[in-house]
Amino acid sequence: MPTATSRRRSRRRTAFRLHPAQAVVIGFALAVLVGTMLLMLPIAKAGPGGASFIDALFTATSAVCVTGLTVVDTVTHWSPFGQVVIMILIQLGGLGIMIFASLIGLVLARKLSVRSRLNTAAEAKAVGFADVRGLVRGIVLISLTIEAAVFLLLGARFLIGYGYAPGEAAWHAGFLAVSSFNNAGFALFSDNLMGFVSDPFICLPISAAIILGGLGFPVIMQLRKEFTRPLHWSMNTKIVLWATVVLLIAGTVYLTVIEWNNPDTLGGLDPAARVLAGFFQSVQTRTAGFNSIDIGAMNDASWLGMDVLMFIGAGPAGTAGGIKVTTFAVLFFIMLTELRGEASVNIFGKRLSRAVHRQAITVVLIAVAAVVVSTAVLLLLTGLDLDRVLFEAVSAFATVGLSTGITADLPDAAQLVLVLLMFAGRLGPLTLGTAIALRDRRILYEFPKERPAIG
Repeated sequence: MPTATSRRRSRRRTAFRLHPAQAVVIGFALAVLVGTMLLMLPIAKAGPGGASFIDALFTATSAVCVTGLTVVDTVTHWSPFGQVVIMILIQLGGLGIMIFASLIGLVLARKLSVRSRLNTAAEAKAVGFADVRGLVRGIVLISLTIEAAVFLLLGARFLIGYGYAPGEAAWHAGFLAVSSFNNAGFALFSDNLMGFVSDPFICLPISAAIILGGLGFPVIMQLRKEFTRPLHWSMNTKIVLWATVVLLIAGTVYLTVIEWNNPDTLGGLDPAARVLAGFFQSVQTRTAGFNSIDIGAMNDASWLGMDVLMFIGAGPAGTAGGIKVTTFAVLFFIMLTELRGEASVNIFGKRLSRAVHRQAITVVLIAVAAVVVSTAVLLLLTGLDLDRVLFEAVSAFATVGLSTGITADLPDAAQLVLVLLMFAGRLGPLTLGTAIALRDRRILYEFPKERPAIG
């Protein structure tokens, strides 16, 4: 029978035990801290001296949160060591800190504790944690396989099409493969990918990697097992696939039409290259952040449309950000159900849980609040135009990395606002909110119902 002392010790251990969501937040924060310290080393910077704290912090956060916003030129400011650090941080951030920690545990101890399983399941948005070992192995295998395929395609193109030396071709291809699948948007070219705007052998493999990474690991793993049996697909898989196709097509048409005659973006290209560039930039709004045209020269209407697409983002439990297409789809079907006067929200022949209604509304309201408040703060700190500042705030929160060109010129305080936005956007409003809450509140009573007037 446990003594009073053992019970007190047990209560203390329980009190200091981290909630899985808290563990995820702390894991990402530690990764950012370690990345910042490494990038501040003199060996990480090209030229004499070390990087400033704000430059290192911003870059490390952008890499771990797979965003791609930069305050310095990646290819000229950072040494090869610094670029390797950035690539490793991107891979860690894309895989997930808890997933990577579980992988290390599997390699070293060949087993996982219950706490490790809970943390990993929370980060991967898994329903249960019975087969977390298989989940971790599947995620790592999928990531490495896709990155290897993109590496081979890009490496061959750089080697044959552009005459790169084998080592240079491999380095650029490897960096872009990791950056694209993890939806990071970092590139080792000063103009990002503008030099390859009309090259489908560069743009299409990168786009494919971004789309696959944006689907989310649950969707990819189910498609790998049941690709030929769509009737067995989950509601999550169907929503992500349909929303991805619709938003990619809509974004391509929207951006291509608006920018078609803009001489500073698509206007100077031949028709096929214009369509390719329009499609490529539509893919980037999935939260990737590469650019093959000058984002700062685009029309205001294009920026507004990209704001919406970036805010929505891509699939959950993947390498993308935004509120996620599932959240957007849930709200759309709730609206459709209300307009029809129906009692239950039905999607693809399944009834939607009412708990999901509250989660979707919570995520969107917190995300809107984060973007609006940060935009107001950035306006006060910079005095820049609303359209550019809003674009920057949405891009940071949705972990996209696209910019109209103002990031490097922002004051330190404004850059710190973007750091917080990237961190919150990568973890997700719901995960961050759950991590902040110390415990779940269980209400043992209910108040009487009453309906306020709506609309």
